[in-house]
Amino acid sequence: MTGNALLRTVKTIWSTLRVFYSCRFRPFLSTAHFSCSCCRKTLKFFINTSHFPTVVIAVCVVATIFANAPSPTTPNGASGWSKFWRGAAAPVATSQVCPQTQRITGSLLPGDTLSTSFQRCQIPENVGNQVIEALRGAIDFRGLRPHDRYDVQLDAQGELQQCTFESGPLNVHRVIRQQDGSFYAERLSVPLERRTVKVSGEVTESLYAAFAPSKEEPRLIYAFADIFASRIDFNTEVQIGDRFSMVVEKYYKGGEFVGYGKILMAEYDRKDATPIVGFYYTPGSGENGSYFDLNGEELGTSFIRSPVPMARVSSTFSLSRLHPVLGIFRPHLGVDLAAPTGTPIMAAADGKVVSLGWNGGYGKQLIIDHGNGYRTLYGHLSRFRAGLTEGSRVQQKEIIGYVGATGLATGPHLDYRMEYHHDFVNPFAQKFRPRSVLQGQDLARFRQQEEMVARLSNTLDDPGRVLVNNVTVAPESKFTFL
Repeated sequence: MTGNALLRTVKTIWSTLRVFYSCRFRPFLSTAHFSCSCCRKTLKFFINTSHFPTVVIAVCVVATIFANAPSPTTPNGASGWSKFWRGAAAPVATSQVCPQTQRITGSLLPGDTLSTSFQRCQIPENVGNQVIEALRGAIDFRGLRPHDRYDVQLDAQGELQQCTFESGPLNVHRVIRQQDGSFYAERLSVPLERRTVKVSGEVTESLYAAFAPSKEEPRLIYAFADIFASRIDFNTEVQIGDRFSMVVEKYYKGGEFVGYGKILMAEYDRKDATPIVGFYYTPGSGENGSYFDLNGEELGTSFIRSPVPMARVSSTFSLSRLHPVLGIFRPHLGVDLAAPTGTPIMAAADGKVVSLGWNGGYGKQLIIDHGNGYRTLYGHLSRFRAGLTEGSRVQQKEIIGYVGATGLATGPHLDYRMEYHHDFVNPFAQKFRPRSVLQGQDLARFRQQEEMVARLSNTLDDPGRVLVNNVTVAPESKFTFL
């Protein structure tokens, strides 16, 4: 609205008010009946002052500006002002990309299939079927999760142009119409931002509690503990004042954290022992990397220290212990690791399952033969891992069952035992050799990499420093998060 038009509007309103007041309002005041003479006098006084026309003119000017102002539109085409006066409407999933196309976005809710989610977002049935058929074989529909999302674009006739489906930060597919009218799905490259940071702290209660100030996720804590699983028993060997640090990759997509990458270096400094440092390195002869100490010896040994990391030791190896259920003294030739029911249990080393089933007071028990005279026994399980049978081969750290309280048990825990040539030994007192030792060119390359990561670690000692790189994960990449 121009300034001249606004002035003309104000003059018109002022003239109308004068005529209206003289012809209508003055006679009305003289004849109208009020229950209180004071009210009549107050209203008459207000109307005869300059405040009355001022208020009326202000209201009219504001109304005129609203009537002539450009009206913003909402995604469904409704006027912004009409939305203001009527109240905000529920959000919709459709928008106009351009006059000839329509875009529909949505995500899966708990219990949804892709088909039911399409129906809820009012995607035409034939379009939904085309997307599902194109994705069949490209994704596993049984692995869909809540918050998996999609973006469907339709042409002016409501026919499918393309659809992008994201079932995880690294699993993004696009369905595209081909010239012959058919559709095919392709997996897309995913751009990410990699931030390399240093996380460190001091143990004041437990390793888990020591990570709390850094606000990192539990999976990073378990990954850190897993690096030292063969060297440190975090159930019994953690002391107040121990310190830890690591250099770790954190990945972001669109500014949102999506997962942890490799832990490039990890260190655990015990108060009464030499610090243990591990650097991630992939030998030239292998596809999978591991962690090696400063001497080039792999931190992992033939047996891990504990099959339940960070559980609480509720009973130690003893030749005479008062049984909590039977109330008599007898040998306890194993270690009890207390943990909530359902906590995963790992195989202590590579081997073959020679027994699993019910075994009297041990409840559900599993026994693994590791060769060279070693066997490990796992008792009081709530259940075994699905598909595990006698004769199954298992690898170190593979999940074999879950903590329970079957048999003679006062609470959920794992009864963990180790045999060596048919004699029970204290599993926490055994010393095992490294799984591998770097030599020759591998050792030289490891030394170079170790020096580079050590310098990076020193640089990242400043909490304000972060190493940032942009990376692209290709469809054929085997990259995974922790």
